[in-house]
Amino acid sequence: QVQLVESGGGLVQAGASLRLSCAASGRTFSGYTIGWFRQAPGKEREFVAAISGSGGAYYADSVKDRFTSSRDSAKNTVYLQLNSLKPEDTAVYYCAASTSWDRRNQYAYPYWGQGTQVTVSS
Repeated sequence: QVQLVESGGGLVQAGASLRLSCAASGRTFSGYTIGWFRQAPGKEREFVAAISGSGGAYYADSVKDRFTSSRDSAKNTVYLQLNSLKPEDTAVYYCAASTSWDRRNQYAYPYWGQGTQVTVSS
């Protein structure tokens, strides 16, 4: 069992940066794929990024070159750095853990955090 807690969201202006954290407890998650998803009001949850246990990262086209994911295994924490934020990035951001690399498929992730709100004003 893995418990995930996101933090770092907030209200920022367009062009600003935020760093989201996803802290894991319960067991080490060094071998887990950690995915980031987001859900805007009235929209379906969408894939944002994923990072493998070895640190390889993969991004949605909409955030490539702006968002970067990294992991600190010593702290059992994964980060999502959000740069050059746009109003369309406004959403609740979730991290999720999976033992598979079916990275874009939200149903492949059995463990989810509670989400953290990111709001970008224009």
